[in-house]
Amino acid sequence: MNLLDQVSQKQMKSAGQIPKFGIGDTVRVHFRIVEGDKERIQVYEGVVIARKGAESPNATFTVRRVAFNEGVERVFPLHSPRVERVEVVREGHVRRAKLYYLRDRMGKAARVKARQRNPEKEAAAKAAVKLQREEAAAAKAASEQDA
Repeated sequence: MNLLDQVSQKQMKSAGQIPKFGIGDTVRVHFRIVEGDKERIQVYEGVVIARKGAESPNATFTVRRVAFNEGVERVFPLHSPRVERVEVVREGHVRRAKLYYLRDRMGKAARVKARQRNPEKEAAAKAAVKLQREEAAAAKAASEQDA
């Protein structure tokens, strides 16, 4: 591992600190801005139209908003210490990895459908995953005792 990789690994946020959001979600990014010797937090709210780099040290996400009838896009580094936090305001349902087509749309045509949540189904899925993990742990423990 070279020096650049070591430094970038040190800069990465832990898995718990990385916010869970996807393409099409409306997010509120709290970004730390330094002006002279003062520091303040600026909130930038918009739709996530792209994510690049998955969870790598140089991963980024692009947020688009329309301000005064002008589309504004901003690219944020996922692991930047200046990104204070990312809140998901609304989860969107999209069928594309990149939403660059929103650049050509205005008004209501630029909206993203909201994802419908089924709490019962989510709870059942979580319970099934937990059960699978417990069974795998029990099988592993049994195989270690036999060896």
